Amino acid sequence: MTGHYIVFESIGNAVLKPFDVPQPGPGEVLIQSDYSVISAGTERANLMNLPNTSGGFPYYPGYCGIGRVTAAGDGVENVGIGDRVLVTFGGHRSHAVQQAADLTVVTDESIDSLEATFVAIAAMGLQGVRKLRLELGESAMVIGLGLLGTFATQLAALDGAIPVIVSDFDQRRRELALSLGADYAFSPDEENLAEKIRELTGGKGVNGIVEVTGVAAALQEALTYVARQGRISLLGCTRIPDVNIDFYRHVHLTGVTLIGAHTFVRPKVDSYPGYWTTRDDYRTLLAFIGAGKLQVRPIISEVVSPESAHAVYKRLADEKHPPLGIVFDWRQL
Repeated sequence: MTGHYIVFESIGNAVLKPFDVPQPGPGEVLIQSDYSVISAGTERANLMNLPNTSGGFPYYPGYCGIGRVTAAGDGVENVGIGDRVLVTFGGHRSHAVQQAADLTVVTDESIDSLEATFVAIAAMGLQGVRKLRLELGESAMVIGLGLLGTFATQLAALDGAIPVIVSDFDQRRRELALSLGADYAFSPDEENLAEKIRELTGGKGVNGIVEVTGVAAALQEALTYVARQGRISLLGCTRIPDVNIDFYRHVHLTGVTLIGAHTFVRPKVDSYPGYWTTRDDYRTLLAFIGAGKLQVRPIISEVVSPESAHAVYKRLADEKHPPLGIVFDWRQL
């Protein structure tokens, strides 16, 4: 059987290629993909071979999808043929072989697969919020409204933060965030922004900030927004140290806590306060989606055939503000 996958062959060059679909080995299952989501920040960084990425080609993008189990190897007991499962770090491909023990089964049939396919990305936004350990009534801010930031905005509001403040240069993204639970939205270049944020927080500054852009200058600005003894979770990958930050003035003297929130710092087995396993976060997000409390549909910009991969990634490379939630529909092949 022939399948297809997307690969970055060189800088700016994404290609859809065929491959022979393998059979699953012991403990593995074969999954036929329905959808996969482009994680714009990570995938653009690797497409353009930016510093602190994997640093080479070919590169196989894609870590967030959903599909159904079509075959199982020996010893598989936790999933069955036909089960709908989340596909994580399986690439953008029509078929993926994964370890059965690592899979999360989507058992709630009321959840649309198109919405469930965003769970792995939403979990990264949740990671940024969890690390802040927000308490009911504390203020929160999300800097950068890509996919992770938009989910983090909703989750901060669900976590009881008030006000929830967001910033992004793109007016459309700011308006979307306001419709999804943000209380105030600003452009980062707005005049006297730090002063305005302090006014909104009773003169104290923000208790917890999720920095999603990965731009060092944005972290520098966040340190002027945060309250004394506040927390900043570093969710975006700050790959390029291109500004000088006065840590003595803005961190040491103010008691501010900077927290690394990369998804790979999660515990492998047991969750505990502030440190949840991937699987527990996935189950939590599926419950929120199923209950209608976490909105996914407004975030989806386009659903496209994988055959358009080259054109889609060219836009991702060239446009300053590309579409937010682009989904490959593998059923169109």
